[in-house]
Amino acid sequence: MHIRLFFAALLALGCHSSAWAQSTPSHGGHGGSSGSDEGGCINAKISRYTPEHLATVKPGAEFSFMVSGSNGPGHIHVSIKQEPVEVQVDDKDTFYLVKGKLPDSLKNTIVRISVKAKAKNSKCDAEGGWLVKVSE
Repeated sequence: MHIRLFFAALLALGCHSSAWAQSTPSHGGHGGSSGSDEGGCINAKISRYTPEHLATVKPGAEFSFMVSGSNGPGHIHVSIKQEPVEVQVDDKDTFYLVKGKLPDSLKNTIVRISVKAKAKNSKCDAEGGWLVKVSE
């Protein structure tokens, strides 16, 4: 009799656990968060750097890249050697095309073009960049 009760309890617990497990996975339509609206977000993404990483360029050379998932043009920041760089941001519906120029004063050096793109949720912000060699 005790064995039957034990197996009945075990079976009930097993069914209850699996039903609970099936009801708690992340819901695809809710950003994959664990029940909190703050966890789900669209990550900002920085891509298609031009010129390529470690390319050799002249002082004042143009550069560009794409940003998607950003909160808007005012939320994309570019710097070189910790100095802000003025950029032009073109809205292309599904992404932003960002263009700028290296300062003419940079010569015979390697610089990192640093990019920060803020998303609606700060946990989803993106930081990136790439190196270019600046000739004489």
